[in-house]
Amino acid sequence: MLTRDLIAPRNADWTIPQNWERFMPAEHAVWDTLFARQSAALQGRAVREFFQGLDVLRLSRPGIPDFDELNERLFARTGWTIVSVPGLVPNEVFFAHLSRRRFPAGNFIRAADSLDYIEQPDVFHDVFGHVPLLAQPAVADFMQAMGAAGLAAMKAGALHRLARLYWYSVEFGLALEDGAPRIYGAGLLSSFGESRFALDSPEPRRRLFDLRRVLRTRYRSDAFQQGYFVIPGFDALLRLLEDNDLDELYGELDEEPDLNP
Repeated sequence: MLTRDLIAPRNADWTIPQNWERFMPAEHAVWDTLFARQSAALQGRAVREFFQGLDVLRLSRPGIPDFDELNERLFARTGWTIVSVPGLVPNEVFFAHLSRRRFPAGNFIRAADSLDYIEQPDVFHDVFGHVPLLAQPAVADFMQAMGAAGLAAMKAGALHRLARLYWYSVEFGLALEDGAPRIYGAGLLSSFGESRFALDSPEPRRRLFDLRRVLRTRYRSDAFQQGYFVIPGFDALLRLLEDNDLDELYGELDEEPDLNP
């Protein structure tokens, strides 16, 4: 979500053709390696809805997904589509896409010698991490609402607050399932190391989700998280945005100090 300086492509919305046929066998092999490893690692760790999404969208088929085929199945489920972009995009472009039920996915995949970490999110993070849950109506509606909330936060000068909500939910969120925390955040779903750390390590704090605390809590993008927030279920996500006046909260929190995780 957060961006660096990039040269914009010709389209004003930063979209580019996927040109799926240009991916080389070695690139498809990287996807297959990551998919097999991560699917096994997430057994008993990810929420059930994640695996349901893999199944209904047929993401287990070999190779990097062809977005034309993927979008037929995803749109039929929740009205979302995946659009191809060169990499990170400006915040206003990113949130505008979300508000229109479009998820931007990087049109590249990491190298075979960089399976565990890349600086920019690639097609594996974006599609494997985010897309399966977009097949769930509650998550699909929440993500669209996040897009509108992001655009509003930019106008209010409060993007840093909204970024924390996105970070601790969409990217690194945990949800209760059968009384135990499970992974639903894309940053965790797509990370071999942190998907274990988030649930098993005694180091990070795991708190029940509290919107005010989340909006006040800093995060780091260059290390495993020091804290995670746990929602009771996906219906609670949308209520976070529907039942709270974020503009009012932003103003109130300007009088309170930020928190470390």
